[in-house]
Amino acid sequence: MSELGNRLKEVRLAKGLSLDDLQSMTKIQKRYLIGIEEGNYSSMPGNFYVRAFIKQYAEALSLNPDEIFETYQGEIPATYNEDLPQQLSRVKTHKTLTEGNSKIFAILPKVLIGVFVIGVASLLYYFISNHAGGNSNESIGKQTEPAKIVKSKNLEKDKPDDKVVKKDDKEQKDITTQEEEQKAVDETPKQEITAVQSSGRNSTYELKNADKFVVKLVSNGQTWVSIKNGKGKSFFQGTLKTGGTESQTEDLSAESMAVIKVGNAADTEIYVNDQKLEYAVPATANVQNITIQYVLKEE
Repeated sequence: MSELGNRLKEVRLAKGLSLDDLQSMTKIQKRYLIGIEEGNYSSMPGNFYVRAFIKQYAEALSLNPDEIFETYQGEIPATYNEDLPQQLSRVKTHKTLTEGNSKIFAILPKVLIGVFVIGVASLLYYFISNHAGGNSNESIGKQTEPAKIVKSKNLEKDKPDDKVVKKDDKEQKDITTQEEEQKAVDETPKQEITAVQSSGRNSTYELKNADKFVVKLVSNGQTWVSIKNGKGKSFFQGTLKTGGTESQTEDLSAESMAVIKVGNAADTEIYVNDQKLEYAVPATANVQNITIQYVLKEE
């Protein structure tokens, strides 16, 4: 029998009520009432009905349902997974490589060399043609002399420096690589923490696109806080105050859920991976129960 079931049964017996009496008062089938007292919820239609039946049971015994849910929240199943859509939207990244630019930069050196060779051939042809035309009358009846190739000093000056070309190519490749790396960084999805549900003093958030799950609580006055995982395991419980222990940090990267209770929300700041959490319920509601669902990042 669970602690919650034991308490409800004791109050029922103290009021002199049988299960049949309670069934008549709440219109809940007797087998479900027995399941609540024994802490066995497997026979019930779902978590929503478990919570609804417990609320009706408590009200029939003149107990405060909110106090029951807060005290025994570790035993009562949450309806979070049923309220949320089955498939949450994901931020998908698409990397687009500038293949066209890469091909152009790869072909550019070859094009420059081709232009240079054609220019040299054109100049040689020009000098040979002029030399042959100027001496055509003198060469009649004489033995033809072999043509001489004259190197142009201007041509040598115009020849590009291989070192300069290679340096320019390297700089261009470095610029392209930096642009691609910057584009990949820009396309990496940023961490998102979104409020998905709030009711009364309870609120639920979803953490997405995060590589870690580190929670930090900071007090600007004095407040009582507790940090647990989804299974009720306690990581910290105590008072934070200015001038004493002002903050508490817990790494919950191995957990899928964090349950945080804050006794003085107005003077308490919550950070998730250094991102400040905005209260879904106004901070004027001092006591708040905050659940953070950690959605693992897709590879």
